[in-house]
Amino acid sequence: MKIAIITDQHFGARKNSKLFHDYFLKFYNDIFFPYLEEHGITTIVDMGDTFDSRKGVDFSSLAWAKDNYYDRLRDMGIHVHTIVGNHTAYYKNTNEVNAVDLLLREYDNVTVYSEATQTKLDKLDVLFIPWINKENEESTFKLIKSSVCKIAMGHLELNGFRAHRGCVMDHGHPSELYSEFTKVFSGHYHTRSDNGRVYYLGNPYEMFWSDVGDRRGFTIFDTETLEHTHVDNPHRMFYNIYYEDTAHQTFDTREYANKIVRIIVRKKSDINNFEKFVDKLYASNIAELKIVENFQIQENEEFEAFESEDTLSILNRYVEEAEINLDKSVVQKLISEVYQEACEMV
Repeated sequence: MKIAIITDQHFGARKNSKLFHDYFLKFYNDIFFPYLEEHGITTIVDMGDTFDSRKGVDFSSLAWAKDNYYDRLRDMGIHVHTIVGNHTAYYKNTNEVNAVDLLLREYDNVTVYSEATQTKLDKLDVLFIPWINKENEESTFKLIKSSVCKIAMGHLELNGFRAHRGCVMDHGHPSELYSEFTKVFSGHYHTRSDNGRVYYLGNPYEMFWSDVGDRRGFTIFDTETLEHTHVDNPHRMFYNIYYEDTAHQTFDTREYANKIVRIIVRKKSDINNFEKFVDKLYASNIAELKIVENFQIQENEEFEAFESEDTLSILNRYVEEAEINLDKSVVQKLISEVYQEACEMV
C-alpha cells in the first residue's frame, strides 16, 4: 500500500495571512489532492505542526483548514494519522493539551497521536513519535529502544540535520537513538535532509526567505517495499531578481503577481530605468518588494552566498566565540527556544 506523508503544514501561518493561505491552497488544489485521487491514496500521515500557532488557533484559521483541507479529505474517504508537533501542543512540557485533538474531534477519519504509539499501516508495524518533552521523554525513549518496528515517523529534534539553509542543528537528541530502525521519517525541520536512515522530509511550501531554492512538497511511502519518493511542489512564493541594467523594459513581471520579491541590484547606471522597472513590478500586483543594493555580487554568483548565516547561526556563533563562564550549549539552546518563540509571532 502506498501512503502520503506530509508535515509542517502550519495552517494559519503569518498571522493567518490570506496571501499565504491562497498560496497553500494552490498547492493542495493543483498538486496534493489530484495526486491522491489519481493514485488511489487512502491514508495520510501528518507528522506534526498542522497549525502554526502554539498559543491558539483563531476561528478563521480553523474554518479555513476545515473548509479547504479536512472536509475535502473526509469526502475523499482518506484517513489521516496526525502526530502532535511542538506548534500544536499548547504547553512546552506536555502534549496532553493540543490543537489537533481538541479541534478536529468531529472528523472520524482523523486519528491523533499525542503519545508514542506502535500501530499498523496496512501490514507494516510503524512507531509514531510525537514531540518529545519533559513529561514523555522517559517513556518515549523506552519505547524507541524496545520497539520491534522497522519504520518510525515523528516530529523529532535531532542534531546534525539542516533546519533550513545555512543552519545545521548542533543540539537536540542524537540520531543514534534510532539505529535499529530501517527508516525514520520526521517533520519539524522544514528543509529536506537525511543521513541514509533518518529523513527530514521538509514542509510542503515556502514560508520564509530561507526556503528559497529548497525543494518543497510531500512524500509517498510504499509499506511493502519501504521505498519512498518525493512529489515536488512547483509553486513558489519568494523570488530573487538580479538587476543588471539589462533590457528590463521587456522583462515579463506577470509571474510575480501576489509574490514576495527581492531585487538584488548588481548594476544600476540609470536611475530612471531602475525606477521604471520597480514601477512595472508594482503594477504587476506583487505582494511585497525588498531592494538590496550589492554591487559586489558577480555574474552567476548566487545572492545566498552573501547571506551565509541566518539569524540563529549568527547568535550561536556569537555565543561560541564569547568568553563566558557558562555552558555554551545551554545558552545556545535557550537562544534557539526564544528564537522559535519569536518566529511563531511573525
